[in-house]
Amino acid sequence: MDASTTIGFKGDRPYRLKDVATLALMTQFYGNLRSQPIKAEALRKAQLAMIHKQILVKNGQLRGTKGAIDINQATQVPNADFSHPKFWAGFTIIGSPW
Repeated sequence: MDASTTIGFKGDRPYRLKDVATLALMTQFYGNLRSQPIKAEALRKAQLAMIHKQILVKNGQLRGTKGAIDINQATQVPNADFSHPKFWAGFTIIGSPW
């Protein structure tokens, strides 16, 4: 990502589940950038993966289309999906989408 582009967020993210949702979205976004160089499209695909419940927490793992990440036991996040817009809708590309 070049210096002129930022992932922006507007809103309050007060608890751990949303932190894990942000990790999920960003992991998917950066994974998408490997094959999709247009940043806006990489973000859109990450958001769609969340909508379609392709990214979720299950049995202590954050699971997505790019693989699974073990979540630290300290987070104590229950099984969850992130399809609700409160987890992903506030993110947007600021600056050049390319």
